[in-house]
Amino acid sequence: MEAPETIYVDEEIVACDGGGGALGHPRVFLNMEGHGHVVCPYCGRDFILSAGAKVAAGH
Repeated sequence: MEAPETIYVDEEIVACDGGGGALGHPRVFLNMEGHGHVVCPYCGRDFILSAGAKVAAGH
């Protein structure tokens, strides 16, 4: 079994579809909610906010 992929991003809200095309999973939107990282509950991908990324203020 492979270790989950780590992806560095510039936004707190990310979309994940498993990256496997037809073998992936349903597209989900994940919100870091100020924590700086979020893990996809389907595939385990770890999304980490890049250093120096500007976080947009919420409404």
